[in-house]
Amino acid sequence: MKKRNTVFIMFLISFMVGKHVFGQNDRPNIIFLLSDDQTSVATGCYGNDQVKTPNMDKLAKDGVLFLNHYNTTSICMASRANILTGMYEYKTGCNFMHGDLAVDKFENTYPVLLQKAGYFTGFAGKVGFVLDETKTEKIEDGLPVGYFDEWGGGPGQTLYETANNLTIAQYAKKYPHSTRAYGAWAGDFIKEAKASGKPFCMSISFKAPHLPFTPDPFFDDVYAGQTYKKPENYGDENAKHLAPQAKSGRQYNSYNFWRESEDSYQEAIRKYNQLIHGVDYAIGMIRKSLEEQGVDKNTIIIFTSDNGYSCGAHNLGGKVLPYEEASRSPLIIYDPRVPKNKQGVKRKTVTANIDMAPTILAYAGVQVPDNMDGENLVPLVQKEAGIQREHIALTNMWGNDEIQALSVVTKDFKYIYWQYTDERMQPTEELFHISKDKLEMHNLAQDKTYKTELDKMRKLYDERYMSLVKDGMQTNDYAKYAVLFDRKAPESLKKKYRKLNYGQLLEQEAKNRKNKNIHKN
Repeated sequence: MKKRNTVFIMFLISFMVGKHVFGQNDRPNIIFLLSDDQTSVATGCYGNDQVKTPNMDKLAKDGVLFLNHYNTTSICMASRANILTGMYEYKTGCNFMHGDLAVDKFENTYPVLLQKAGYFTGFAGKVGFVLDETKTEKIEDGLPVGYFDEWGGGPGQTLYETANNLTIAQYAKKYPHSTRAYGAWAGDFIKEAKASGKPFCMSISFKAPHLPFTPDPFFDDVYAGQTYKKPENYGDENAKHLAPQAKSGRQYNSYNFWRESEDSYQEAIRKYNQLIHGVDYAIGMIRKSLEEQGVDKNTIIIFTSDNGYSCGAHNLGGKVLPYEEASRSPLIIYDPRVPKNKQGVKRKTVTANIDMAPTILAYAGVQVPDNMDGENLVPLVQKEAGIQREHIALTNMWGNDEIQALSVVTKDFKYIYWQYTDERMQPTEELFHISKDKLEMHNLAQDKTYKTELDKMRKLYDERYMSLVKDGMQTNDYAKYAVLFDRKAPESLKKKYRKLNYGQLLEQEAKNRKNKNIHKN
């Protein structure tokens, strides 16, 4: 109780400071938009001439485009917790196979802090996680509604059919696909928020373009008859240089529709891009609603995704792994108050999903809690050298043991340490010069001409590892990573902390599915 009182006092102080500095009605409105599984290269403004994303492209033209944006954990449950809390996964304790998000951590997330600071708040779409310790909380679909003024969220993955999502079902007749329905929900929210007289913060987490690839038929003509070129690093022949650990899990051995045939690839990429086009259309709906309500000149829009997607690169499907396609997503920040001559700029500094909460809080004039690992990106929006950040960590703590890894990335290099060992594989280092080799076709870890860079990246890795040891949770099965991610720990010790190889994981999942079916029957 003492801890919660302290947090509340901090909220109160930051709220009063915010009122004094900005004035209750001068603070900007903030919209945070999140697609699901969108890799940055699936967006026009990132150089892809095979996709049609006019509203995303216009948002980038009006705002700031971040060229090296990563999700510190590239899987939805963990990434969404990272976004809300501004913390690395090993501090949130939230991911599949680990645990739910604790209530005290949720109470320190950007929407809760903003509501306490006087913002009118709303959420719609896929939540992606549930809260721990919820017996005394007022909850709906896993989240405490008391923290939001308007609620359009849904449980689990949510569904593409609007009518099957209870909180947005009223839009089903006009917008049968949920992506456009969320755009309509946003329009109504903006009206209500304006009527409240408060600044507002609206967060929408679209299901698109997550599996199952079920695009809105409203956009069937957008890519009709189009044939897509495959990426230059597509297929098995472009995976020979990758570590065997990376090819041990479902990302390499499942998602066969990306590699079964030319027809299956073309169908998958068309549906994937059509789903993204639907999100793009919804962004246009939202910007139009802002203009109609006369609040567009004071509303900041942030658009990103919870993780990337491999789409057949290196013969991989899905996300999770630290390679570029799976870990990078678009990030655009549009602030209408920025002078025209500073709009349409690009930033190369490495940014991360953990930066979203500190940035949103800073825009609102709310103090950023010390526990947050992310950076406030507002200075970077304003100028090229706005923040001094050299690197971030990428973690995977989910899935079969072989693919669980800690990595570090700068704007020029990426270092991956694959820790798993058995009779088939040994611990493996990968070093990619990503500013020159975005396709990650050349592992330079054994190249003597890159020894200086390898040593530097190893040092950064060890720094991130020590942060994990110092700040990582001891519960939710996270303590083991202090051993597994130690480059110098003996294999005899690491073996004690491993649980599942890929074959065991498949067996466990089959058993889980069987139990669910028995429960349903």
